[in-house]
Amino acid sequence: MTFLKIILGLILLVMVMFFLLGLKSQKGTAKGMVDGRLADCPSAPNCACSEDGVQPERAVAPLNGSMDEAKTAIKALGGVITSESDEYVSATFMSKLYKFVDDVELRPGDAGQVHIRSASRVGYSDRGVNKKRVAAIQAQMNSAK
Repeated sequence: MTFLKIILGLILLVMVMFFLLGLKSQKGTAKGMVDGRLADCPSAPNCACSEDGVQPERAVAPLNGSMDEAKTAIKALGGVITSESDEYVSATFMSKLYKFVDDVELRPGDAGQVHIRSASRVGYSDRGVNKKRVAAIQAQMNSAK
């Protein structure tokens, strides 16, 4: 019986820690542009980016389409646009269970392309969520054509 109480206590502690991390992520903001480019990915593997020079494990292809098509796809997938100009767009996606916030950022690339960065605000690993999100945005853009 004591063993069961310890296990339940540990599970509760982990749940509370995830809840607190989710709250922490809600207070951040997107990294923004740095020298005309989307910010570099952090050392943690919880980011995907299409800018040149990104580590291979974090690299994704630029989106094929326009900024407007990318914004429409983000909204269709449940993202919320938080900032936009002709040269930059930021949006957030929130996980259902613990309310973790991830930032998605866009900037125009070469003709017919949009550079994208998708990154978790907190934590270390994202289990591939950000790369999958970039793929889902591109798929949504393709299906709308």
